[in-house]
Amino acid sequence: MLDRLEAIERHYEELNRLIAQPELATDISRLQSLAQEQAGLEEIVDKYRKYKAVSQVIQETQIMLDGGLESEMVLLVKEELDDLKQRQDSIFQELKVSLLPKDSNDAKNAIVEIRAGTGGGEAALFAADLFRMYSRYAQAKSWQVEIIDINQTEIGGFKEIVFEIRGKGAFSRLKYERGVHRVQRVPVTEASGRLHTSTATVAVLPEAEEIEVAINPDDLKVDFFRSGGAGGQNVNKLTTAVRITHLPTGVVATCQDERSQLRNRTKAMAVLRARLFDIEQRRHFEETTEERRSQIGSGERAEKIRTFNFPQDRLTDHRINLTLHNLPRILGGEIDELIDALATSEQAKQLEKSRL
Repeated sequence: MLDRLEAIERHYEELNRLIAQPELATDISRLQSLAQEQAGLEEIVDKYRKYKAVSQVIQETQIMLDGGLESEMVLLVKEELDDLKQRQDSIFQELKVSLLPKDSNDAKNAIVEIRAGTGGGEAALFAADLFRMYSRYAQAKSWQVEIIDINQTEIGGFKEIVFEIRGKGAFSRLKYERGVHRVQRVPVTEASGRLHTSTATVAVLPEAEEIEVAINPDDLKVDFFRSGGAGGQNVNKLTTAVRITHLPTGVVATCQDERSQLRNRTKAMAVLRARLFDIEQRRHFEETTEERRSQIGSGERAEKIRTFNFPQDRLTDHRINLTLHNLPRILGGEIDELIDALATSEQAKQLEKSRL
């Protein structure tokens, strides 16, 4: 592992040398490529240099201790040595995580799809709760949220809502939300006060660039129609909504949130690319070896990943057996603790498999 880190540091220094060459100033594309590669290595090189610095101090302190000290100094030096070794071990663990295979999609924007599952109107209300949770989380991160498609119920729930969250690392954080979310509570529509169990499904897709997904225009069927549901009279009277069908796969993407037909088409194409990209990634994943799967993580949507239990004010994530309380705070968008725990669990599994 240390040999690998040493090689990374040498490559980082070589990139610095190349970027500093005057003739590179006229080759903007090459300069940007090198700078991007350098930035990707900067954090791990910085940690490795800290590790080496601490290791050097440990070595010097040990020599001092072995060389003979006055009795009153021995205890102090030993305490300092213990602290240094703990710091060294902490940095070493961070370096292990830094060397794990990276998800190439982590830096991308995210397209999120929430659909009401079992539970009728209560499931639709729960889907709306999840949308508000992610919207407030995005707001706290200074990310932008754009609704692409929405199908509302009369009581304010969502049968389905598709939206994009734009911001650095949005997919890297939200990818852990994929799966079936369950809620247990007394619905506002329940006169007898009985506890109901409902579900909503969450899909999180990385936004795909045009160069990542080749789509033949002849393979597309594009339909235009009037938007439905709540909205201004322009939205409901003009034929601005767009439905795009990818004929070879049958994948459909719809957008009716914008007043402009062109903007709706652009958004629908973004969703279509993301869905086709997801299909291709899953196909490729099925072809990989078990060793590779353990490194990259499956990302598969699991049944019932999480339960929101309102009577007990409790959230349980079944994948890592984590229980948190204060549902109003969580549904208000404070989900970093939850996502951090899921990310840490995934890193631990990868470390176990990678034998770093």
